[in-house]
Amino acid sequence: MDEGFRSGYVAILGRPNVGKSTLLNQILSEKVAIVTPKPQTTRNRIVGVKTTEGAQIIFVDTPGIHRPRERLGQFMVREALRTLKEVDIVLLMVEPRRPSPAEKEILDMLSKSGRGLIVFLLINKIDRIKKAELLPIIDEYSRLYDFREIIPISALKGDGVDKLIDRIIAYLPEGPKYYPDDIVTDQLERFLVAEIIREKVMLATEDEVPYAVAVEVVQWEEKKEIIVIGANIYVEKDSQKGIIIGKRGVRLKSIGTEARKEIEAILNTRVYLELWVKVSRDWKDSPLKLRELGYQ
Repeated sequence: MDEGFRSGYVAILGRPNVGKSTLLNQILSEKVAIVTPKPQTTRNRIVGVKTTEGAQIIFVDTPGIHRPRERLGQFMVREALRTLKEVDIVLLMVEPRRPSPAEKEILDMLSKSGRGLIVFLLINKIDRIKKAELLPIIDEYSRLYDFREIIPISALKGDGVDKLIDRIIAYLPEGPKYYPDDIVTDQLERFLVAEIIREKVMLATEDEVPYAVAVEVVQWEEKKEIIVIGANIYVEKDSQKGIIIGKRGVRLKSIGTEARKEIEAILNTRVYLELWVKVSRDWKDSPLKLRELGYQ
């Protein structure tokens, strides 16, 4: 271990759609977590690795904390809370407005963790408000919790991100380099492919469809200069299947095209992608189906 080298685990917590995945992608300068305008996009903990000359930060991007309505929701919240037991620093992301009851619940949960957590408050989307409006928000949050750092940022534009990285490193303990310098995520290629397809479905559809969608890669065949990938898109209702496929299959074809382009960029090779839409009724409440899809 290099003398003076710092390393550790950092969790990104917050309500759904506050910008956690956007921040992770901004820090790593690569896409490792899907981002859509729809809440509850992230379902699994995504590990991203930021290596500098003197430190290595391992980020865990958790599902947004919300009140779960089905087994999948329970899994998502359980993953977020389990993360607290494994990290050195917690980044709590909020939007630039007064603390909501849900955010007060998160702060109460952090207070009751009993671990003496190092917690940073990240006020995201500061490009949307005036500086004078920001100060009362900082003051109110300061009264609710003893944050080690309060850092206003814009995850989308990158404002404040360099300062955030510097402050994280300052709080990390001395430790080894857990991953090689060129590694930015430990997620398997199949998982990333499934997440990209799910993102394109979510962006292309509206209302209840995105929350009823899961993707499973069922074929992966590496041939000369091309990878053949087949994936099932699962929904809960026949009507949702029709929405995703679209008139004469136009929407599904568009989803496949957008997903293929991004997958080719990540895998750095040509890809043949075939998608099938299947109905699996109430899969979000089926323990067996959730295990098959990787939600354990």
